Amino acid sequence: MAYVITEPCITVKDSACVNVCPVDCIHPSKSEALYEQVQQLYIDPDTCIDCGACVPECPVSAIFPEPDVKDEWKAFIEKNRDWYKMSAADFQTKYGSAGKS
Repeated sequence: MAYVITEPCITVKDSACVNVCPVDCIHPSKSEALYEQVQQLYIDPDTCIDCGACVPECPVSAIFPEPDVKDEWKAFIEKNRDWYKMSAADFQTKYGSAGKS
């Protein structure tokens, strides 16, 4: 199980969650080139250790354990995974937002 960043993060991109993550699985950070180009931040499900440190730091309550993602936001499970696994071009085509290079 991994944590997932959902719709409330779109355009907000508060990076408090990035700063508390012990395994650096939330990207892009403000210091990364893609930060300004993406709609939201993403959690790498293969790196996330399910610690939950990010959850209380999110000012818009956008982060959930995968099983607890609301039905209307279930697509964000795949979106977070795809950001790390798809080519930037394929992600852009599918989601209309910058993908990870």
